[in-house]
Amino acid sequence: MEDYLVRALTTNKEIRALAVRSTGVVNQAQRAHQTTPVATAALGRALSGALLMGAMIKSGDEVGLRIVGDGPLKRIIVEANYYGETRGYVGNPQPDLMINEQGKLDVARAIGKGQLFVTKRIGREEPYEGSVPLVSGEIGDDLTYYFTQSEQTPSAVGLGVLVDTDLSVKAAGGFVIQLLPGATEETISRLEDNLAGIKSVSRLIEEGLSPEELLEKLLAGFDFRILAKREVIFKCKCNRERTKELLISLSPKELQEILEEEYKIEIKCHFCGETYHFNREEVEEVLQGEDG
Repeated sequence: MEDYLVRALTTNKEIRALAVRSTGVVNQAQRAHQTTPVATAALGRALSGALLMGAMIKSGDEVGLRIVGDGPLKRIIVEANYYGETRGYVGNPQPDLMINEQGKLDVARAIGKGQLFVTKRIGREEPYEGSVPLVSGEIGDDLTYYFTQSEQTPSAVGLGVLVDTDLSVKAAGGFVIQLLPGATEETISRLEDNLAGIKSVSRLIEEGLSPEELLEKLLAGFDFRILAKREVIFKCKCNRERTKELLISLSPKELQEILEEEYKIEIKCHFCGETYHFNREEVEEVLQGEDG
């Protein structure tokens, strides 16, 4: 089933809602970085969260999430844009298996205590960055706290990743529900009841629920309309030419030393794992360009 995201608004204009199925996206990230289960779950949740946030900004803008903790994962860096493109990586892609008391992958302990940073690149303005302490390390809870504290928007964020025994991803996705100004107590109470009935986002997606059907559960009792539907993909911005420009950041002496030892230079993209090889002639072109 294809990965896609939907954005909706209740007809009473009191609730904004988004839902995404990102199973293929997270599978591609798992293959690119060869992540073990707890890293897959953490990175997958972050990618889904970034996709949902990316759908809430304007065309051409971008959102970045940086989760820095004291657990074995070290950090998670993800980016997403309005067009449904996301990429990301985890500092330690292969931590040992960590299971919590409920028998689930222990993402919270793998991330540990730390900070969540949210960066928004809007047009040509200087990027805006907000941060909050990690309240649980479960990522969904942390984004909920971020929306409430930094953006003063009462929100509920649910994110899930179900990892199979062969390390592949069986299901991944999530949702964001936000109360808009003027929401009544009746709306709030009904929404709270609906949210209490959602036990596992990833299980619902594994059962075959589409993003629209997920919203029907979340918004039971409300009339709503879909405002947008968009495919989501794992897509990196790196390419050979852009990567070649990184050689300029190394000093000519460093480049020469690497060439003498290795006869070539390799640069690996953190975000997608793609490795670019540059031979002596290509490096010397860069050096000549710098001299010029």
